[in-house]
Amino acid sequence: MAEISLAETRLAQLQRELDAARAELQDFTSTVSHDLRAPLRHITSFAQVIAEDWPDMPDEVAGHLGTIREAAQLLSRQLDGLTQLSRLGTRALDIQPVNVSALAQAVVDELGPQAGPNVQWQIAADVPLVLADADLLRQVLTHLLDNALKFSRGRASRQISLAWTNVEGQSGSVQGAESGVEHGADAATCCFSIRDNGVGFRPEQAQRLFKVFAKLHPAREFEGLGLGLVTCRKIIGRLGGSIRIQGAADAGCQVMLWLPAAPACS
Repeated sequence: MAEISLAETRLAQLQRELDAARAELQDFTSTVSHDLRAPLRHITSFAQVIAEDWPDMPDEVAGHLGTIREAAQLLSRQLDGLTQLSRLGTRALDIQPVNVSALAQAVVDELGPQAGPNVQWQIAADVPLVLADADLLRQVLTHLLDNALKFSRGRASRQISLAWTNVEGQSGSVQGAESGVEHGADAATCCFSIRDNGVGFRPEQAQRLFKVFAKLHPAREFEGLGLGLVTCRKIIGRLGGSIRIQGAADAGCQVMLWLPAAPACS
């Protein structure tokens, strides 16, 4: 009994330390974001003043000024992204059985108008219910399906699919950074994956994609901040799951997610 009590005390201490670290990180990110806003606003404002006061400036100077304004706008979006990412660690979770098929189809319906006529969607209609926060999981599916659309752009026929398998008593590789959910070691896990036939990437670059602001392609080719997969990994980690990505150059990619299956479907 003494050993159990000691373990419980140690566990409680570790939880307090984790909560404090999360709070400190969020405060730090928010403070940095706020303090950087003032000089950023000055840069943007004075660039606008120069443009208005010097309407006939040389083309070369106008080009430099445009670069300054674009860089300021990018930094503003990056700060917004970092702030949103930091808040994921402290958001309260609403864990319940979630219908992945229905959630994915809803996201497809939202993305459909911008997808174009050459997209072939294949969304499995029978994915087992998983235990997750529906709003957070929707964010993940939106990121991943939107990425599949983006990186398959230019293909004559864009093929995007969502499939699944059940994995008894196993969790996926590349564990999430943190989990706000506890599950038994032998709990059934549902693995579902999103695959596309886009530009892909070299296999050795896979881990780089989970780093903040990591991008494998120039912004002029594919827009984005490089925070989508980082956000997905953080969310899936908080849900007690894991995520992995694999691909090949010019041969598309596949993102695999492991989440606890709801008891009725395990």
